[in-house]
Amino acid sequence: MLPIHRSILLTALLATAAHAASPTLFPAAGSSNICPDTPLTITFAAPPALGTGTIQIIDADTHKPVETIDAATPVATKDVGPLSDYSYYPIIITGNEAAIYPKNHALTYHKTYYVTVDEGVFKGGPGITDPNAWRFTTKDAPPAAGATKLTIAADGTGDFCTVQGAIDFIPDNNTTPTTLFLKKGIYTELVAIQNKHALTLLGEDRKQSIIQYANNDKLNHNNGPDGKHVYHRGVFLADKCHDLVLANLTINDTTPKGGSQAEAIIFNGTNTAHAIVTNVDLHSFQDTLQINGQAYISHCDIEGDVDFMWGKGPCFFENCESKALNTKGYYTQIRNTDANHGYVYFHCTFDGSPGVKNMFLSRIEPTRFPNSEVVLLDCTLTDAVNPIGWMLNGPKGTPPEELAKSAANVHFWEFNSHTPEVQPIDAGKRLRISRQLTQAQDAEAIKNYSDPVWVLGGDWNPRSASIFGLLQSAK
Repeated sequence: MLPIHRSILLTALLATAAHAASPTLFPAAGSSNICPDTPLTITFAAPPALGTGTIQIIDADTHKPVETIDAATPVATKDVGPLSDYSYYPIIITGNEAAIYPKNHALTYHKTYYVTVDEGVFKGGPGITDPNAWRFTTKDAPPAAGATKLTIAADGTGDFCTVQGAIDFIPDNNTTPTTLFLKKGIYTELVAIQNKHALTLLGEDRKQSIIQYANNDKLNHNNGPDGKHVYHRGVFLADKCHDLVLANLTINDTTPKGGSQAEAIIFNGTNTAHAIVTNVDLHSFQDTLQINGQAYISHCDIEGDVDFMWGKGPCFFENCESKALNTKGYYTQIRNTDANHGYVYFHCTFDGSPGVKNMFLSRIEPTRFPNSEVVLLDCTLTDAVNPIGWMLNGPKGTPPEELAKSAANVHFWEFNSHTPEVQPIDAGKRLRISRQLTQAQDAEAIKNYSDPVWVLGGDWNPRSASIFGLLQSAK
C-alpha cells in the first residue's frame, strides 16, 4: 500500500494528466452570444481519427436534435444559399482539430443548444453525453435589417462566423450597396450567391482572410451554364449577380492535383454584370477562374496548371500575375461568341513555378468556338511560356490546315510581349494563325484593347469604382 502522501500526489498527477488530455471545445461550454452559423470545433492533444457514431446538436428546450451527423457518412448533402444538393464534408479534420459543420440554418437565434458526441466518433477520444458539458446560447437577434456593413469573423466576434451566413442575411434582389468585411481567419466553406447585387466582400488582409474548400467536379458534378444546372464545383459561386466586388482576400480550392476541375471562383453573370475582382489571390490546379460575363480583374495573383482561366467573358485583366504550377499546361481557354470580347490582358505577367516550361497562352477548338479571343498587351512572359505560344485543338487526325481555316476569326493577338528584362520576345516560332500587333499597322486596335470601357462594353469604367479609393485609403 502506498504511503498517504504518495497516494495523494499520484491522484493529483493523474487528475492533472486527465485535464491536460481533455479536448478544447468551441464554442466553449457555457458560452453565450454565439453566431448561429458558427462551425463547431474540438481540438485534441493529438491528431484524431474519424470512427463511427453520431454527433447531435440538441435544442435545450425540447431536447430534440436539430442536427445529426453520422461519422460513418463522410459526405452529405445540403443547400448552399438558394442552390440545393451540394455535397459537403460534415466533419473535417486538420491536424489536432476536428471541425463540425451543421447544415446552413440548422441553428437559429435566441436558442440554447447542447452537443453530444458518441464514444468512438473520434477513435481514442472520449464521448460527450452530459447535456452541460458542451452547452452554448446563440445571439438574441440578427443584425438590424438593412445594415450596409456586416463583419464576418471566424472567432465569433463579428455579426457572422461564415461568409455564407452573411450572404444569406442579404435579401434577394438587393440593390443597396453593402460591404461584407472579412476578418483575418480561415473560412472553410462553400459559398454560393444568386440574384443579390451591389455586394462587396472585402478582406481585412489579402493573405490572411482566406476562403477555402476542397470542391471539385468529382464532389459536385453539374452541367453548368450551358446545361440545365448551375455549377456547384467552385469554392465561390456567383450566379446572375450585378455589381459584385471581391477585394483584398484569398480564395483557395484545396483539391489536390488530379482531382478534376476545381475552380476557386465561378461567375455566371451577364454582359452588364459590372463584376470586379481586385487584390485577390486565387489558388487551384485545374480551372481556377471561370468567368462567363462582364468582369474587371486587377492586381490579382492566379495560379493553376490546366485551362486555369476560362469562360466566355468579356474580361479585362490589368496588372495581374498568372503562375503555372506544372509543365505543358494552358493558361487559358476562352469560349466567347461574336456577341462580346473574350479575355484581354493588359500589363500582366505570365510566369511559372521553378522549372515549369512549355505553357501555352491559350488553346481552343475552333470548330466549336470560332470566335475565341485572347489579347495580350504589354505583358511580361517568362521562359515558362512555350515559344509557339498558342494551340488549336480538334478531332484526332484533323489536318493543321483545316484547323487553321476554321480559326479565321480566332484572335490570338499580342502587342509588345517582352521578357522580365524588358526585351522583346522571339515571336519567330509563334503559331501561324496568331498575330503580333504593331503600332504602325494596328494603332487603333491597340488603343481600343487597352481600354477596359471598350473591351467590356456598356460604357462602364471599372477603374473609377469606389473600391479602389477604399483600398488606397487603407494603405
